Amino acid sequence: MPGQHGRTRQRAGRVQSSRPAKQQETPDPDQPAGTPVSGENERLAHFIRLLSDDDEVSRWKAAEALGRRGDPAAVDELIGTLWDEDARVRLKAAWALGRIGDSRAYAPLQRLYRMENEEAQEIIKEALENIRRGMSRE
Repeated sequence: MPGQHGRTRQRAGRVQSSRPAKQQETPDPDQPAGTPVSGENERLAHFIRLLSDDDEVSRWKAAEALGRRGDPAAVDELIGTLWDEDARVRLKAAWALGRIGDSRAYAPLQRLYRMENEEAQEIIKEALENIRRGMSRE
């Protein structure tokens, strides 16, 4: 028996899926080539919004997702997250900024480094090194 998402129903001699059809994402002709399609922009905006969620786990996961995406458009919001009340969120934001490698994050990460404990400083130091490597290639 098919699962909930794969259910089909018979109608007028043909089988129809109960799943909505996926819409094709088409690039915006006003955007330069290589610009992410609107679905990608929506996901980016979703994760950025989650950085200010009331739930620290949501903020932590959002910072991780943004780091994995590697999109420089998230840098300013991630820099703001370096001052989150939850240490895990701050450190995940530092990690994400290191993954993205944008030089705008360098000075804020240095500031955070001076404020955190030794264990946290290791994560921040690695992020700073990643950014420094990127800056030397520019």
